[in-house]
Amino acid sequence: MQKFKTKSAKALLLSVSAFALVFGGCNAADTKTDTPKAHVEEMAQKTANHDKFTFANYDEIRVTHLDLNLDVKFDEKVLDGIATLDFKRVLQDANVLVLDSRDLLIKAVSVADKNGEWVPAAYTLGESDPALGSALTIQVGDSAKKVRIAYRTSPEAEGLQWLPPEQTAGKKHPYLFSQAQALNARTMAPLQDTPAVRITYTATLRTPPELLALMSAEQDGGPLDGEYSFNMPQPIPSYLLAIVVGDIKFKAINDHIGVYAEQYILDASAAEFEDTPLMEDSNAKLYGPYRWGRYDLIVLPPSFPFGGMENPRLSFMTPTLIAGDKSLTNVVAHELAHSWSGNLVTNSNWRDAWLNEGFTSYVENRVMEDLYGEDRAVMEQALGLEDLKRDIAGAERPELTQLKLPADIAHPDEAFSQVAYVKGQFFLMFLEERFGRDNFDAFLKEYFNHFAFQSITTEDFITYLHDELHVKNPKALTKAELHEWVYMPGLPKSAKNPQSDAFKNVSAQQADWLKGDIAAKGIKTADWSTHEWLHFLNTLPELSQAQYKELDTAFSLTGTQNAETAFAWYMQTIKGGYAPAMGELENFLMSVGRGKFIYRLYGALAESKDGKVWAQDVFSRAKSGYHPIAQRRISEGFEAK
Repeated sequence: MQKFKTKSAKALLLSVSAFALVFGGCNAADTKTDTPKAHVEEMAQKTANHDKFTFANYDEIRVTHLDLNLDVKFDEKVLDGIATLDFKRVLQDANVLVLDSRDLLIKAVSVADKNGEWVPAAYTLGESDPALGSALTIQVGDSAKKVRIAYRTSPEAEGLQWLPPEQTAGKKHPYLFSQAQALNARTMAPLQDTPAVRITYTATLRTPPELLALMSAEQDGGPLDGEYSFNMPQPIPSYLLAIVVGDIKFKAINDHIGVYAEQYILDASAAEFEDTPLMEDSNAKLYGPYRWGRYDLIVLPPSFPFGGMENPRLSFMTPTLIAGDKSLTNVVAHELAHSWSGNLVTNSNWRDAWLNEGFTSYVENRVMEDLYGEDRAVMEQALGLEDLKRDIAGAERPELTQLKLPADIAHPDEAFSQVAYVKGQFFLMFLEERFGRDNFDAFLKEYFNHFAFQSITTEDFITYLHDELHVKNPKALTKAELHEWVYMPGLPKSAKNPQSDAFKNVSAQQADWLKGDIAAKGIKTADWSTHEWLHFLNTLPELSQAQYKELDTAFSLTGTQNAETAFAWYMQTIKGGYAPAMGELENFLMSVGRGKFIYRLYGALAESKDGKVWAQDVFSRAKSGYHPIAQRRISEGFEAK
C-alpha cells in the first residue's frame, strides 16, 4: 500500500480537536462547558466547515423559499423571468443579502417594504470567477423579508442542456434538462447555492404547448397546455432544483411510482425499473418511511452525464441502464436511497460529500442484498472496492483520499471520486460489523429521523455516533480507528475484503484460458451476470492481439449493447491497442454522454500521442452532444495530458 504524508498541522489540529471534544473521555456535561477553550474550538470548527464554494452570507441572512416564474425559450436557449426569495435574518441587524449567480443577466431587483409594496433595491454584481460565478449583493434594509429579481439565464449556462430536435429520439421537438449539482443551480437562478441552506420552492413554467414540463416537485397534474405549476413543500438544498421540458411520455408502475421517457424507450424503461416499489419497501423497512410523496424516474437523452441524479420526486436516469435484464438497476436503488441519505439528511458542504454518497452506497447495497441476495451484494461490493483502489492509487494527492476532505480542495468535482462513495460505504460496513447489524440498523433509522430535512457535517455525525451508539458499546471501536477512517488517507486495514464465490469461479476460468488450458469458447459464460463479466474484463492483464481477437470472436464484445460491459472491454482494448474495436469505440463515444464512461475512455486514449490525436478528433465531433459539464471535464483532461 502506498505510504502517505501526514496532513497539514492546521487540518490535523482541527480534526483532533473535534475528536477530543467527542471521544476524549469527557462526560456530556464536560463537553458542553462554556469555557474559552471550548468556545475557540467550536468557532474553529465552524470556520473549517463553512462552505467555501458559495458567496452567500447564509450565516447572516438565510433564504427559506424560492418562487420561480419563468418562460422557457428554446429559440434563445434561456430561461427568462422572475425569482422571488423569502429570507430570514440570522443576525437581526443584517441588512445585506448576498446570493450566488453565474452567467445570469440581472435586469432588476426590488424588495418588499413593510407595507408589502415592491420598491427598487440597490445591488451590485461582483467580479466573475470561472467556477463560482459572481456575488449578487442586495441592500435589503432592516425590515424587508422578500426580494424579487428579474433575470435571464445564459445560452451557455452549464446547468442547462438545450438539445435540438435532431439530438432527440423523436427528431421533432427540442429538449431541455438541468443538472444543478454541485455549483450549477446558480446558473439557473440567483440563490444561496450551498447545501448548507435548505429551501422550499414553487414554480410556474411556460413552454411550447406541445411539450411537457417536469420539476423536482409536486406536479400540477393539469393538461398539456404550455403552463405548468409546481410545489416542493419539503426544504431541499439548491443542488436538487431540477427542470425537464420535452416530448415526454409517462407509464405508471404503481399508484405513486412511474417512469417518464421519450416514447421509444418508455416500455423498456418501465420493465427495467419495475422493481422500484420493492426497493422503496426495503428502504422503508430498514430506515423509516419515504417522506416525499411520489417517486418517479425519468430516462433522459444519452447526453445526460451521470448514471443518475437524485432529484426529489423525480430521479434522473441515464439510458445506459436499460440492459434488458435488470443487471444495472443498482443505480435505481442508489438514487432512491438518496431519498434518505442526501435528500433527507444532507452534507452541509462538499468536503463532507461522503455523508451523501457513502451512506447512499451503503443503503443501496443493503437493499440489493435484501431483494436479490447476498451473492449479488458481495459482487457489487467487490467491484466497488476495485474502483476505489484505482482512485486511491491515481489520486493527485493523498489528502483527496480522506473521507473528510481538506479545506483547500479546488472544486467540488474533487469530492465525487470513489472515496466518497465506496470508502464511505466500507466505513459504514466497518461500523456495522463492530456494533452489530441490528444495533447499527436501529441507529441509522433514528439518525435519518433525528436529522431529517437538515444539513450536517462529518463532526455532527461523529458526535451523534458517539452519543447514540458508542457510549452504549464503548469497546466496539477506538478513537484511533475512527480517526483513521475519517481523517486519514487511503483505505484502513480494517476494511472488509469481500469474497465472491462467483468471482472466484470467473477468475479460475480466466486463469485456465490465459494459461492456454482452455479456449475462449470453452469459458462457461452462459449464466454470467454483468457483474461477472465486469470482473473478468477488469482483471485481465494486457493481452496479445490474438487473445483479444479470440475473446472478441467468442463473445462479440466489440459492439455489445450492455454499456458497462462495453466500457470495460474498450478500456482493455485501448490498453492493448486492439485496432478492430476502434470503430465501435468511436460509435460509443459519439452516442453515450455518461461521464463514468467517457471521462476514463478519453483519458486512456490520451495516454499515447496517436491516441490523443484520435480522441481529440472524435471529441470535436461528439462534444455538441455532450452536456456542458462533460465538455468542460474532457477539455480539462486533454489540457492536463
